[in-house]
Amino acid sequence: MGNFTNLGVIKSLEDNLKKRGIVGPTPVQLQSIPTILGGKDVIAKAQTGTGKTLAFLLPVIQNIDTEKNFPQGLILTPTRELAIQITQEAKELTKDMDINILAAYGGQDVDQQIRKLNNGIHLIIATPGRLLDHMKRRTMNLGAVKYLVIDEADEMLIMGFGSDLEKVIYSIPKNRQTMLFSATISDQVRNIGRRFMKKPIHVDIKSEKVTLDNIAQSGIRVENEDKLSRLEKIIDDTNPFLMMVFCRTKDGVTKVYKKLSQSGYNVGELHGDLSQNKRQQIMKKFKSADLQILVCTDVVARGIDVDGVTHVINYDLPQDAESYIHRIGRTGRIGNSGVAITFVTSRDRDKLFEIESGIKEKIELVD
Repeated sequence: MGNFTNLGVIKSLEDNLKKRGIVGPTPVQLQSIPTILGGKDVIAKAQTGTGKTLAFLLPVIQNIDTEKNFPQGLILTPTRELAIQITQEAKELTKDMDINILAAYGGQDVDQQIRKLNNGIHLIIATPGRLLDHMKRRTMNLGAVKYLVIDEADEMLIMGFGSDLEKVIYSIPKNRQTMLFSATISDQVRNIGRRFMKKPIHVDIKSEKVTLDNIAQSGIRVENEDKLSRLEKIIDDTNPFLMMVFCRTKDGVTKVYKKLSQSGYNVGELHGDLSQNKRQQIMKKFKSADLQILVCTDVVARGIDVDGVTHVINYDLPQDAESYIHRIGRTGRIGNSGVAITFVTSRDRDKLFEIESGIKEKIELVD
């Protein structure tokens, strides 16, 4: 596997990683870091949990010139949760360095962000909405940004941030280096690569099927009107330690959450309409097992890493095999076993077949 020094990472950063028990690079880091340090644009396909955050943070941080007191790196991410997660990682890496980092996302005090910007920022980690807000206020100048990272590009486009993304890209110098990381490479993602990147190097990290080996997968034939009663029966029968229930929409999450709450279950909801404060409170309670059941959407749950999730319920079928793997991969972690149950309506049969083809496994259905 080698070490980070062999990839071109400076010793101070590698020492920092060693202190945290990170001694060898993952496949996405092995392929991406030398390419980025070599000045090439990169399109990397890699699942959550493969180490992609370090794959772009290490080279971007290493290339920042602390003598220049203006933004040189910009990392765009679709959700506040991911912005927070990446910011925490960046601050860990730069503990012994004079690099100023700004996290810019909704739900924070804008004036406080402006004060930080006025004091000089080297690296910005932001969601598109808040970034555009700063640009409209003329409180943020991206005219000297050399390194642009678009993280979770597929989710950003699914959430409708395509036009916002373009506005941001057009405000950054063309001679920048662009890195695009995505769990899936859709036609929309490829289009971003064609239009805004210079001969990008493609990195494709295959999803390891081993992640599903500790998970007992099954499906239940059910119509929409019966889903809730089946879910309550599963909870009563299994008494899960921690359960995640995935719905397709925010309205769906709220509906299921309210019904379960009214029935007396220890449940929380997580979706994009909640305030940042509320979302952090919910996650803290779920991680500490003060909440037994978390009902959520895909986008908000992406990047969530909670030990002890015993059950995942696909209340609504995910959009594709990659999303299915991502969802059920919240359980069966670190050698533990997990259970994944998927509700399948009569309208879902074709989509289920696509997912089975993608994971190269048959999901047994019961009534």
